Amino acid sequence: MEKELFDFIKNNPALSSREIFDRLEHSYSYPTLKRMLKKLLESNYITTNGKGKATKYLLSPAFELLEEINIGQYFSKEQDERIIKNSFNFSLIPEILASVRLFTKREEQELEMLHSMFKANVDGLSATAYGKEMERLAIDLSWKSSQIEGNTYSLLETERLLKDQETAQGKPKDDATMLLNHKEAINFITENPEYVVPLTVRGIEDIHSMLIKNLNVDRNIRQRRVGVTGTNYKPLDNEHQIRESLESMCMLINAKKNVFEKSLLSLVLLSYIQAFNDGNKRTARIISNAILIAHQYCPISFRTVDSVEYKMAMLVFYEQNNISAFKRIFIDQFKFAVNTYF
Repeated sequence: MEKELFDFIKNNPALSSREIFDRLEHSYSYPTLKRMLKKLLESNYITTNGKGKATKYLLSPAFELLEEINIGQYFSKEQDERIIKNSFNFSLIPEILASVRLFTKREEQELEMLHSMFKANVDGLSATAYGKEMERLAIDLSWKSSQIEGNTYSLLETERLLKDQETAQGKPKDDATMLLNHKEAINFITENPEYVVPLTVRGIEDIHSMLIKNLNVDRNIRQRRVGVTGTNYKPLDNEHQIRESLESMCMLINAKKNVFEKSLLSLVLLSYIQAFNDGNKRTARIISNAILIAHQYCPISFRTVDSVEYKMAMLVFYEQNNISAFKRIFIDQFKFAVNTYF
Protein backbone atom coordinates (compact mmCIF):
# COMPACT_ATOMS: atom_id res chain seq x y z
CA MET A 1 0.00 0.00 0.00
CA GLU A 2 2.82 2.42 0.82
CA LYS A 3 4.47 1.74 -2.54
CA GLU A 4 1.17 2.54 -4.29
CA LEU A 5 0.84 5.75 -2.27
CA PHE A 6 4.42 6.75 -2.94
CA ASP A 7 4.07 6.15 -6.69
CA PHE A 8 0.90 8.27 -6.70
CA ILE A 9 2.68 11.20 -4.98
CA LYS A 10 5.60 10.81 -7.36
CA ASN A 11 3.27 11.20 -10.34
CA ASN A 12 0.92 13.71 -8.68
CA PRO A 13 3.01 16.12 -6.59
CA ALA A 14 1.82 18.99 -4.39
CA LEU A 15 -1.54 17.56 -3.33
CA SER A 16 -3.06 17.68 0.16
CA SER A 17 -3.82 14.50 2.08
CA ARG A 18 -7.53 14.94 1.37
CA GLU A 19 -6.87 15.43 -2.35
CA ILE A 20 -4.71 12.31 -2.39
CA PHE A 21 -7.42 10.34 -0.60
CA ASP A 22 -10.12 11.51 -3.00
CA ARG A 23 -8.10 10.79 -6.17
CA LEU A 24 -6.28 7.60 -5.24
CA GLU A 25 -8.10 4.33 -5.74
CA HIS A 26 -7.90 2.48 -2.42
CA SER A 27 -9.74 0.32 0.06
CA TYR A 28 -8.51 1.91 3.30
CA SER A 29 -9.67 4.78 5.48
CA TYR A 30 -8.47 8.38 5.61
CA PRO A 31 -6.75 7.86 9.03
CA THR A 32 -4.86 4.91 7.50
CA LEU A 33 -3.73 7.16 4.65
CA LYS A 34 -2.51 9.73 7.17
CA ARG A 35 -0.51 7.06 9.01
CA MET A 36 1.06 5.93 5.72
CA LEU A 37 1.98 9.51 4.86
CA LYS A 38 3.59 9.90 8.28
CA LYS A 39 5.66 6.75 7.72
CA LEU A 40 6.83 7.97 4.31
CA LEU A 41 7.77 11.30 5.89
CA GLU A 42 9.77 9.57 8.63
CA SER A 43 11.58 7.54 5.95
CA ASN A 44 12.49 10.81 4.18
CA TYR A 45 10.91 9.55 0.96
CA ILE A 46 8.47 12.48 0.81
CA THR A 47 8.40 16.01 2.16
CA THR A 48 5.77 18.67 2.79
CA ASN A 49 5.10 22.25 1.82
CA GLY A 50 2.72 24.46 3.81
CA LYS A 51 0.97 23.90 7.14
CA GLY A 52 -2.31 22.54 8.48
CA LYS A 53 -4.98 21.85 5.88
CA ALA A 54 -2.77 23.59 3.28
CA THR A 55 -0.04 20.97 3.68
CA LYS A 56 1.02 19.55 0.32
CA TYR A 57 3.02 16.33 -0.17
CA LEU A 58 5.91 16.05 -2.61
CA LEU A 59 8.68 13.67 -3.53
CA SER A 60 11.69 14.27 -1.29
CA PRO A 61 15.00 15.27 -2.91
CA ALA A 62 16.39 12.46 -0.76
CA PHE A 63 14.35 9.76 -2.50
CA GLU A 64 17.04 8.55 -4.92
CA LEU A 65 19.58 8.80 -2.11
CA LEU A 66 17.62 6.74 0.42
CA GLU A 67 15.37 4.38 -1.57
CA GLU A 68 16.00 0.74 -0.64
CA ILE A 69 17.81 -1.07 -3.47
CA ASN A 70 17.93 -4.85 -3.88
CA ILE A 71 21.67 -5.39 -4.25
CA GLY A 72 21.36 -8.90 -5.69
CA GLN A 73 18.90 -7.75 -8.31
CA TYR A 74 20.94 -4.64 -9.09
CA PHE A 75 24.12 -6.62 -9.78
CA SER A 76 22.30 -9.30 -11.77
CA LYS A 77 23.06 -6.96 -14.67
CA GLU A 78 26.63 -6.75 -15.90
CA GLN A 79 28.67 -3.57 -15.64
CA ASP A 80 27.91 -2.35 -19.17
CA GLU A 81 24.20 -3.19 -18.89
CA ARG A 82 23.48 -1.05 -15.83
CA ILE A 83 21.95 2.40 -16.35
CA ILE A 84 24.04 4.65 -14.12
CA LYS A 85 25.10 8.18 -13.32
CA ASN A 86 28.46 7.77 -15.00
CA SER A 87 29.97 11.12 -14.04
CA PHE A 88 30.43 13.10 -10.85
CA ASN A 89 27.19 14.66 -9.59
CA PHE A 90 28.02 18.30 -8.77
CA SER A 91 24.67 18.86 -7.02
CA LEU A 92 25.00 15.87 -4.70
CA ILE A 93 27.08 17.51 -1.94
CA PRO A 94 25.96 21.17 -1.84
CA GLU A 95 22.29 20.61 -2.65
CA ILE A 96 20.96 17.10 -2.06
CA LEU A 97 23.06 15.97 0.91
CA ALA A 98 22.92 19.42 2.49
CA SER A 99 19.13 19.36 2.56
CA VAL A 100 18.30 15.85 3.79
CA ARG A 101 18.46 13.77 6.95
CA LEU A 102 20.28 10.51 6.20
CA PHE A 103 18.82 8.45 9.03
CA THR A 104 15.17 7.86 9.80
CA LYS A 105 13.90 8.63 13.30
CA ARG A 106 13.93 4.91 14.07
CA GLU A 107 17.53 4.57 12.90
CA GLU A 108 18.58 7.61 14.90
CA GLN A 109 16.96 6.15 18.00
CA GLU A 110 18.74 2.84 17.47
CA LEU A 111 22.11 4.52 17.02
CA GLU A 112 21.66 6.82 20.02
CA MET A 113 20.66 3.86 22.19
CA LEU A 114 23.85 2.08 21.12
CA HIS A 115 25.86 5.23 21.84
CA SER A 116 24.38 5.36 25.35
CA MET A 117 25.42 1.74 25.88
CA PHE A 118 28.94 2.61 24.75
CA LYS A 119 29.18 5.57 27.13
CA ALA A 120 27.96 3.43 30.04
CA ASN A 121 30.51 0.74 29.20
CA VAL A 122 33.39 3.19 28.90
CA ASP A 123 32.51 4.90 32.18
CA GLY A 124 33.12 1.58 33.93
CA LEU A 125 36.57 1.02 32.41
CA SER A 126 39.92 2.02 33.81
CA ALA A 127 42.34 3.90 31.54
CA THR A 128 44.37 0.72 31.14
CA ALA A 129 41.35 -1.39 30.20
CA TYR A 130 40.18 1.26 27.75
CA GLY A 131 43.62 1.35 26.14
CA LYS A 132 43.62 -2.44 25.68
CA GLU A 133 40.21 -2.34 24.04
CA MET A 134 41.31 0.46 21.71
CA GLU A 135 44.36 -1.59 20.75
CA ARG A 136 42.16 -4.61 20.00
CA LEU A 137 39.84 -2.52 17.85
CA ALA A 138 42.80 -0.88 16.08
CA ILE A 139 44.19 -4.30 15.13
CA ASP A 140 40.81 -5.42 13.79
CA LEU A 141 40.33 -2.18 11.86
CA SER A 142 43.85 -2.28 10.40
CA TRP A 143 43.30 -5.86 9.28
CA LYS A 144 39.83 -5.41 7.79
CA SER A 145 40.51 -2.08 6.12
CA SER A 146 43.59 -3.61 4.50
CA GLN A 147 41.80 -6.85 3.58
CA ILE A 148 39.14 -4.88 1.70
CA GLU A 149 42.00 -3.54 -0.42
CA GLY A 150 43.38 -7.03 -1.16
CA ASN A 151 45.86 -7.41 1.70
CA THR A 152 46.74 -11.09 2.29
CA TYR A 153 47.52 -11.02 6.03
CA SER A 154 45.17 -12.96 8.28
CA LEU A 155 43.85 -11.40 11.47
CA LEU A 156 46.25 -13.47 13.57
CA GLU A 157 49.20 -12.49 11.37
CA THR A 158 48.12 -8.85 11.64
CA GLU A 159 48.07 -9.10 15.43
CA ARG A 160 51.59 -10.54 15.50
CA LEU A 161 52.83 -7.81 13.17
CA LEU A 162 51.28 -4.89 15.03
CA LYS A 163 52.00 -6.14 18.55
CA ASP A 164 55.30 -7.96 18.11
CA GLN A 165 56.65 -6.54 14.82
CA GLU A 166 56.70 -10.10 13.46
CA THR A 167 56.16 -10.22 9.69
CA ALA A 168 54.42 -13.20 8.08
CA GLN A 169 56.58 -15.44 5.92
CA GLY A 170 55.85 -15.49 2.22
CA LYS A 171 53.72 -12.35 2.31
CA PRO A 172 54.48 -9.20 0.26
CA LYS A 173 56.40 -6.47 2.06
CA ASP A 174 53.79 -3.92 1.00
CA ASP A 175 51.10 -5.87 2.89
CA ALA A 176 53.01 -5.42 6.15
CA THR A 177 53.67 -1.76 5.34
CA MET A 178 49.97 -1.13 4.69
CA LEU A 179 49.03 -2.62 8.05
CA LEU A 180 51.69 -0.71 9.96
CA ASN A 181 50.57 2.51 8.28
CA HIS A 182 47.00 1.84 9.41
CA LYS A 183 48.13 1.39 12.99
CA GLU A 184 50.14 4.62 12.86
CA ALA A 185 47.15 6.53 11.48
CA ILE A 186 44.80 5.08 14.10
CA ASN A 187 47.24 5.95 16.88
CA PHE A 188 47.42 9.49 15.51
CA ILE A 189 43.66 10.10 15.41
CA THR A 190 43.29 8.58 18.88
CA GLU A 191 45.99 10.81 20.35
CA ASN A 192 44.90 13.91 18.38
CA PRO A 193 41.10 13.75 18.19
CA GLU A 194 40.81 17.48 17.55
CA TYR A 195 42.62 17.07 14.23
CA VAL A 196 39.37 16.48 12.31
CA VAL A 197 37.30 19.12 14.12
CA PRO A 198 36.72 20.97 11.94
CA LEU A 199 37.49 18.66 9.03
CA THR A 200 39.86 20.23 6.48
CA VAL A 201 41.37 19.22 3.16
CA ARG A 202 44.82 19.59 4.74
CA GLY A 203 43.85 17.19 7.52
CA ILE A 204 42.56 14.64 5.02
CA GLU A 205 45.78 14.89 3.00
CA ASP A 206 47.86 14.35 6.15
CA ILE A 207 45.94 11.18 7.08
CA HIS A 208 46.29 9.91 3.50
CA SER A 209 50.03 10.55 3.63
CA MET A 210 50.32 8.34 6.72
CA LEU A 211 48.37 5.53 5.07
CA ILE A 212 50.39 5.42 1.83
CA LYS A 213 53.86 5.95 3.35
CA ASN A 214 56.52 3.72 1.69
CA LEU A 215 53.92 2.21 -0.68
CA ASN A 216 55.03 3.98 -3.86
CA VAL A 217 51.79 5.97 -4.02
CA ASP A 218 51.69 9.68 -4.90
CA ARG A 219 50.82 12.05 -2.10
CA ASN A 220 48.34 14.92 -2.32
CA ILE A 221 45.43 15.43 -4.70
CA ARG A 222 45.85 13.55 -7.97
CA GLN A 223 46.59 15.30 -11.24
CA ARG A 224 45.62 12.53 -13.63
CA ARG A 225 42.56 10.47 -14.49
CA VAL A 226 41.74 7.31 -12.53
CA GLY A 227 39.31 4.48 -13.19
CA VAL A 228 37.34 2.46 -10.66
CA THR A 229 37.28 -1.31 -11.01
CA GLY A 230 33.83 -2.82 -11.56
CA THR A 231 32.01 0.32 -12.68
CA ASN A 232 31.71 2.77 -15.57
CA TYR A 233 31.48 5.68 -13.12
CA LYS A 234 34.21 8.19 -13.95
CA PRO A 235 35.49 10.35 -11.06
CA LEU A 236 36.57 13.93 -11.63
CA ASP A 237 39.88 14.32 -13.48
CA ASN A 238 40.48 18.03 -12.87
CA GLU A 239 42.66 18.84 -9.84
CA HIS A 240 40.92 22.16 -9.22
CA GLN A 241 37.45 20.55 -9.26
CA ILE A 242 38.64 17.72 -7.02
CA ARG A 243 39.89 20.20 -4.43
CA GLU A 244 36.67 22.21 -4.65
CA SER A 245 34.64 19.03 -4.11
CA LEU A 246 36.74 18.13 -1.05
CA GLU A 247 36.24 21.62 0.35
CA SER A 248 32.49 21.39 -0.28
CA MET A 249 32.45 18.00 1.45
CA CYS A 250 34.28 19.42 4.48
CA MET A 251 31.80 22.32 4.69
CA LEU A 252 28.89 19.86 4.54
CA ILE A 253 30.30 17.57 7.22
CA ASN A 254 31.27 20.44 9.52
CA ALA A 255 27.77 21.90 9.20
CA LYS A 256 25.97 18.67 10.09
CA LYS A 257 24.93 18.35 13.74
CA ASN A 258 24.46 14.58 13.81
CA VAL A 259 27.79 12.81 14.45
CA PHE A 260 26.62 9.65 12.69
CA GLU A 261 25.84 11.66 9.57
CA LYS A 262 29.27 13.29 9.72
CA SER A 263 30.95 9.90 9.96
CA LEU A 264 28.87 8.22 7.25
CA LEU A 265 29.28 11.14 4.84
CA SER A 266 33.06 11.09 5.15
CA LEU A 267 33.02 7.35 4.55
CA VAL A 268 31.12 7.50 1.26
CA LEU A 269 32.14 10.90 -0.11
CA LEU A 270 35.89 10.49 0.20
CA SER A 271 35.51 7.26 -1.74
CA TYR A 272 33.17 8.91 -4.28
CA ILE A 273 35.44 11.90 -4.95
CA GLN A 274 38.52 9.65 -5.36
CA ALA A 275 40.83 12.58 -4.58
CA PHE A 276 44.01 10.50 -4.55
CA ASN A 277 45.66 8.10 -6.98
CA ASP A 278 45.27 5.31 -4.41
CA GLY A 279 44.26 4.87 -0.79
CA ASN A 280 40.92 6.70 -1.00
CA LYS A 281 38.76 4.11 0.78
CA ARG A 282 41.42 3.51 3.43
CA THR A 283 41.55 7.24 4.09
CA ALA A 284 37.75 7.36 4.22
CA ARG A 285 37.57 4.63 6.88
CA ILE A 286 40.16 6.33 9.07
CA ILE A 287 38.62 9.81 8.73
CA SER A 288 35.17 8.36 9.47
CA ASN A 289 36.50 6.80 12.66
CA ALA A 290 38.44 9.94 13.55
CA ILE A 291 35.15 11.86 13.57
CA LEU A 292 33.53 9.29 15.86
CA ILE A 293 36.50 9.33 18.24
CA ALA A 294 36.67 13.13 18.27
CA HIS A 295 33.07 13.28 19.50
CA GLN A 296 33.53 10.44 22.04
CA TYR A 297 31.57 7.90 20.00
CA CYS A 298 32.51 4.25 19.54
CA PRO A 299 34.83 3.72 16.56
CA ILE A 300 34.04 1.04 13.96
CA SER A 301 36.37 -1.82 13.05
CA PHE A 302 34.32 -3.20 10.09
CA ARG A 303 35.57 -6.62 11.26
CA THR A 304 32.54 -8.64 10.23
CA VAL A 305 31.67 -6.83 7.02
CA ASP A 306 31.88 -8.90 3.86
CA SER A 307 34.44 -7.27 1.57
CA VAL A 308 32.39 -7.96 -1.56
CA GLU A 309 29.21 -6.55 0.00
CA TYR A 310 31.17 -3.46 1.09
CA LYS A 311 32.43 -2.89 -2.45
CA MET A 312 29.01 -3.50 -3.99
CA ALA A 313 27.36 -1.01 -1.63
CA MET A 314 30.03 1.51 -2.57
CA LEU A 315 29.47 0.89 -6.29
CA VAL A 316 25.75 1.55 -5.86
CA PHE A 317 26.62 4.91 -4.34
CA TYR A 318 28.98 5.68 -7.23
CA GLU A 319 26.47 4.67 -9.88
CA GLN A 320 23.13 5.77 -8.38
CA ASN A 321 24.13 8.15 -5.55
CA ASN A 322 22.10 5.80 -3.37
CA ILE A 323 23.29 5.37 0.21
CA SER A 324 20.78 2.80 1.52
CA ALA A 325 23.00 -0.30 1.28
CA PHE A 326 26.03 1.44 2.73
CA LYS A 327 23.97 2.99 5.50
CA ARG A 328 22.88 -0.47 6.59
CA ILE A 329 26.51 -1.61 6.68
CA PHE A 330 27.38 1.43 8.79
CA ILE A 331 24.58 0.80 11.31
CA ASP A 332 25.33 -2.92 11.55
CA GLN A 333 29.05 -2.33 12.07
CA PHE A 334 28.46 0.33 14.71
CA LYS A 335 26.19 -2.09 16.53
CA PHE A 336 28.85 -4.82 16.29
CA ALA A 337 31.54 -2.47 17.64
CA VAL A 338 29.46 -1.39 20.65
CA ASN A 339 28.61 -5.01 21.48
CA THR A 340 32.14 -6.34 20.95
CA TYR A 341 34.60 -3.79 22.30
CA PHE A 342 34.90 -1.81 25.52
